[in-house]
Formats: sequence, structure tokens, C-alpha cells
Amino acid sequence: MRLLAFADRHGQPALGARLGDELVDLTAAGLPATLDELLRQGPTGFEAARAVLGTAPRRPVAGITHLPPLQHPGKALAVGLNYRDHAAESGFELPKFPVVFQRYPSSWVAHGQALVRPRASEQLDYEAELVAVIGRAGRHIHAADALAHVAGYSVFNDGSIRDRQLRTPQWLLGKNFDATGAFGPEFVTADELPPGASGLRIQCRLNGQALQDGNTADMVFDVAALVAACSEVMTLQPGDMIITGTPAGVGMGRRPPVWMKAGDVCDVEIEGIGLLRNPVVDEG
Repeated sequence: MRLLAFADRHGQPALGARLGDELVDLTAAGLPATLDELLRQGPTGFEAARAVLGTAPRRPVAGITHLPPLQHPGKALAVGLNYRDHAAESGFELPKFPVVFQRYPSSWVAHGQALVRPRASEQLDYEAELVAVIGRAGRHIHAADALAHVAGYSVFNDGSIRDRQLRTPQWLLGKNFDATGAFGPEFVTADELPPGASGLRIQCRLNGQALQDGNTADMVFDVAALVAACSEVMTLQPGDMIITGTPAGVGMGRRPPVWMKAGDVCDVEIEGIGLLRNPVVDEG
């Protein structure tokens, strides 16, 4: 299934399943209003969603107001330097263990909403990334069992304020300026994709020009390894998300550097998952 979070006619969160150009309103059919809640129901939640696809109210996808796929993730763990070519362009050795930092929901917007270049810096960079969403709780998960804990995948733009990110060894502040990243538009269940969402083309295009063009098979630590590493430290819960890193071609690595600016449009696309598009504005 391909699930979308959107605002209903009252401006409240609702959950739908996309079938072609139509949106099946799962919430109107009595299912939860958020993917977060549906994930907490476990397999029965997705079974219920599939059961109403033929009978629930429908509307055109065109014209909806998108929301990020998850409304209140308990954890949003982002991974740095997880593509070999990106680590090289950044001047870092390949990590021996995943480089993990936290990203907060206030730092991202939905598909179609504006990325905001802050007053503090002009160095707003793009990063095309795959998101793995946890569907089954676990701690000390073995890599061989890890993909059974992943419910599905989405698309992320891990927008970064580079001078703030690299000012200290800790990247958190440079990765969490308000509305500098984006998430969506769809959540795609794992059964519709290759295991671990591996082997998928991943691109970032700025104003139509492809600046990143990689493949999810080139991760240093694949999705299973990331789930295992994170669960060694903390219990992963349904709705937690792992933002898995970006391939080469980021603006910081170019000469001269390429920063997003007001008036730009940034597209992040992952084969089989979707296209995330956002305009760019300056902070007011």
C-alpha cells in the first residue's frame, strides 16, 4: 500500500491510501487519523486498511494538503556519511559504526510546503535520503531479523545549514533549523519494495538539474544493519524512523558550493517510493 497523510476539510489530520490518481479516505472509513496510530495496531491495522480499499470514500489526490507521513515519531534517527562516495566528497574516512544524530519534527515540512532558508546563514544544503519506518518494536535486534521490524519506507530531504553543522563536532544544531528539511509525500509498505529498499535509484534535482544521482545499494550500513545498531542502544518502537544517509553530490561538496535559495524548487525522488518536491523561501 501507498499511504498519505493529509488535512481533511476541517484542517485535521487524516490518513488515506493512494490508488492511481485517487485517494481512499481510510479515516472516513473508521480507521485511525494518523499512520502513527495505524502502526501501533500492528499487522491488524494494515489488514483493516486493505479490507476497506474497495468501499471507503474516495477523492482525487490532486488538490489535497499533504502532511508529513508521521505526525509524532518517538524517534527520528538520522545517519551521516552512510554512502561511500559522500564520505569521500566530505573528506571523511568511511565510518566503522553508524554516525547517528537526532532530527526533530519541527525541522521538516511536508511535500509541497516551503523549505525555509534561515536568517542565520545562506548555506542551506540539500540531501536526498531514504527513510525506514519501524513497524514492530524490538531491542537487541539481529541484522538477520531486522527487516521484519520495518513496516515501510518514505523519502526525506535532510536539509542542512552547513556552517552551523560543522561549527562543532556535534551536528545537531545545523540539522535542526526550523523547516529546513522535508518528509513525504507517501509511506510505501515494505512488501512493495525490494528487501531493505536496496537497489533503488535516489536523486536530488534542484530547479530540474540532477545534482545527486545514486543508488540505495551503495550504503555503507544497509537498513538491516542500521536497525540492528540502533536497537543495541534503545528499544525501537512502531513509528520510529531512521533517515539513512545521502549519496554524493551535495552542495557543500561542489566547487563553487551550491546552496538552496529563495525561488528554488528542490525535488528528491526515490525509485518506487515517490517524489518529494518543495519550494524554497527566505525566513521572514
